[in-house]
Amino acid sequence: MHMPRRSTAVIITCGLLASLPALAADEPRYNQVSLRAEVSKEVARDLMVVTLYSEAQNTDPGKLAKQITETMNKAVQQAREVKDVKISQGSRNSYPVYDSKGQKISGWRERAELRLESADFPALSKLTGELLQDLKMGGMDFSIAPATRKTSEDELLKEAVNAFKARAQLATEALGGSGYKVVNLNLNSSGYPRPYLRSAPMAMKAMSDEAAPAPDIEAGTSEVTLNADGLIEVQMP
Repeated sequence: MHMPRRSTAVIITCGLLASLPALAADEPRYNQVSLRAEVSKEVARDLMVVTLYSEAQNTDPGKLAKQITETMNKAVQQAREVKDVKISQGSRNSYPVYDSKGQKISGWRERAELRLESADFPALSKLTGELLQDLKMGGMDFSIAPATRKTSEDELLKEAVNAFKARAQLATEALGGSGYKVVNLNLNSSGYPRPYLRSAPMAMKAMSDEAAPAPDIEAGTSEVTLNADGLIEVQMP
């Protein structure tokens, strides 16, 4: 079983911003130091998103709209029968088609999209293959589900704070300080995708082939990163 790689990287940037003049001989002096700590881990992308669409052309815009609506309604009803698949309507637009001289409208073309997402890759792959009998593939993508991302960020938060504290202590010692206090601390997260082990175009081609079995989907991973940026005041003896 492939275990996600976990990595921790810590970056420190120190800058002596200001020294506060002592008001009394025995009053401690403080120096402000900016710090940055970064921790990260690879997380499996567990959400599959598929965009399908119906597109047609007709000289009668009313008949065209009816055709597109019936096709999309049929697809929605079919998708509703599959458990744990979230369905949403994408964009829908209609535009005129002109003759070869570009002066007269010869017909109308309309396109409507259907967006499906699920954590059950085999079920959504099978449904997609069935829907491709009437619809066309617009795209397929993978991401980290919101709940999974939150859990990963919560796990990294404590690591990021500890890494920041460790850097703060090192900076304090390097400056010959006797202690420090945190002035402010900001925590920010981000995600970076890793390449698919199986390309989306290949998977879509397999799903669109009626004789082909459902493709073996490999979603890959994303690197979730949490940054701790802050400012400390170092107390000088």
